[in-house]
Amino acid sequence: MKTIAGIAADNLDGKSVGIASWCTAHAETLSAILAAHQEGNDPILIEVTCNQVNQHGGYTGMTPKVFRRFAEGLARDAGIGLGRIIFGGDHLGPNPWKGQSAALAMADARAMVRDYAEAGFSKIHLDASMACADDGALPESVMAERAAELCAVAEQASGPLKPCYVIGTEVPIPGGETEALDGLAITRPESVLKTFELHRQAFAKHGLADAFNRVIGIVVQPGVDFGNAQVFAFDRARAGALSQSAVHMPGVVFEAHSTDYQSQAALGDLVQSHFAILKVGPELTFAFREAVMAMVAIEEWLVVQTPSRMVETLTSVMDGEPRHWRGYVPEGADASRIFGLSDRIRYYWPNPRMAAAVKQLRLNIDAAGVPPGLVSQYAGSLTGNADGQTLSARIIQGKVGAVVAKYRSACGSI
Repeated sequence: MKTIAGIAADNLDGKSVGIASWCTAHAETLSAILAAHQEGNDPILIEVTCNQVNQHGGYTGMTPKVFRRFAEGLARDAGIGLGRIIFGGDHLGPNPWKGQSAALAMADARAMVRDYAEAGFSKIHLDASMACADDGALPESVMAERAAELCAVAEQASGPLKPCYVIGTEVPIPGGETEALDGLAITRPESVLKTFELHRQAFAKHGLADAFNRVIGIVVQPGVDFGNAQVFAFDRARAGALSQSAVHMPGVVFEAHSTDYQSQAALGDLVQSHFAILKVGPELTFAFREAVMAMVAIEEWLVVQTPSRMVETLTSVMDGEPRHWRGYVPEGADASRIFGLSDRIRYYWPNPRMAAAVKQLRLNIDAAGVPPGLVSQYAGSLTGNADGQTLSARIIQGKVGAVVAKYRSACGSI
């Protein structure tokens, strides 16, 4: 099995290979992602952000060690060998605590990076780009210095197998865009090289030259992004100069964030342009939501003793806790907040009422003996042998698996 460093090296040698980064902590979606990898031996990169998982639990309630145990349990259930799993930490830095002073925020950031490294996360994105409460305008040299400080912690806390690193951050804020965009500025080649050199100098200053040799990725803006109702498609020609700048950074490929909803052809163009690491998150849980809504439509044709009341519950929960969607869609725009590309629903699946509604919905679907034509009408035709799987599991895996297959194909894995 190729390591990330090996994939990066092959990509820089001109091979059309890359790796998808699956950015979700949602159990049912992650299970479907893992199930979609049952055929093959390609590495499976699972990443979580500083907001999702940290030493205080993040919004998932999980520390890095707890998340790793959780994900490994799902992998075992899916019959996936743990040797295929690579764990990554995204945007690790002071972002969750940027409302505090830099001293306090960086203290928390160091503790978080230490926890990730001790938990065996082997791909770490060092991101100290967010200005803290007392920073004012933050020079890029300070960002690089803080990234080096965090790297020193990771090096000390990790075991014999040291992590690889990703630097840079020209991407949307964690969580996604909050308003419509008129256009995107592609990162300039000179800016990439400046970021690379500033980090090289900062790492050297801290005696981290060996760690800098394990920097395998740099985050830039290739001109891809999405909002609640728009997608910016990758234009290979516009990003040509940026792509060519990779030759000046030995062993380093580009990491593309917010690649959700790109076509398979666009993803393939990204890989061929040295964007060898493709991060995807909301599109995965968007696909899970599609599966749930397909089952809701099927349920309406069934005679069930206990209706799930899925949509009613969803609306009630989102109304009662609007903080996860209000900055992204107008209040009262139910269609946008439920079906928007930003997939604000992903924050609500762990809610106990939502979890209970999904459980009842799946029970109703699985117990009903649904006609194949009804399944096809709302969920699409399900191919392959069920192998004892429930219908609800096949519907979820069909939707999420289609996204996984698109990325694996673009990365040369299938």
